[in-house]
Amino acid sequence: MTNIAVYGAAGNMGTRVLKALGGRPEYRLLCVEGNERGMAKLRERGFEPVFGDEAAARCDVAILAVPDVLIGTIAGAVVPKMRPGAMIMCLDPAAPRAGRLAHRPDLSYFITHPAHPPIFNDETDPAARR
Repeated sequence: MTNIAVYGAAGNMGTRVLKALGGRPEYRLLCVEGNERGMAKLRERGFEPVFGDEAAARCDVAILAVPDVLIGTIAGAVVPKMRPGAMIMCLDPAAPRAGRLAHRPDLSYFITHPAHPPIFNDETDPAARR
């Protein structure tokens, strides 16, 4: 079973991640939220919140489903506690590109976010955007 920590689990992107992965027997979801309101939302949805440090130490994959302005702070707390060989997945390329994602050579990094507007080819024609 793969342990997946989802930071920002009650937010917009975190909710999408939980919907996609929840209920699959091959994954154990470690749902992390930074405030009581978010933790209450998780409980309402049937997920028991886990503290960030615990999730970092237990996970095989950490998904940072948090606003880009928080990635540096959260990654700074999470990355040092992760096990060697684990993976960190960032759902926004801006913070890593700006050097705000803590780095460890014994971790794998996966950066993605297909929903952001394109940086290099901003199509203005609606037909071209399809």
